[in-house]
Amino acid sequence: MAIRKILVVDDSPTERLALTETLTRNGYEVVTAESGEDAITKSRSELPDLILMDVVMPGMNGYQATRSISRWESTRAIPIIMCTSKGLETDKIWGMRQGAYDYIVKPVDHFALLSRIKSIG
Repeated sequence: MAIRKILVVDDSPTERLALTETLTRNGYEVVTAESGEDAITKSRSELPDLILMDVVMPGMNGYQATRSISRWESTRAIPIIMCTSKGLETDKIWGMRQGAYDYIVKPVDHFALLSRIKSIG
């Protein structure tokens, strides 16, 4: 499956902008969401090829949103990469148990992220 459309989920406008600029410069279509709830809605309406999910957000966190997206019939096949400041091994294990495909600790190395995206597609 070729990755063309990516949903970037982060409550930080700075993080969303940095990821969006990197991804669009590299030929990806980017859709953004500011919260876990927004991520669920947009994952169902946009059906992206990949989701980059922050964990620490007000309201529904990224773990909860990942669990919901990975269990919903129409979105369960969408790979989710958690991009978060939560870097403990237990955080990573928990993220993977919620349905994440991969886990990257912030600050995100954009070159490494692009390599991981290419390895999925």
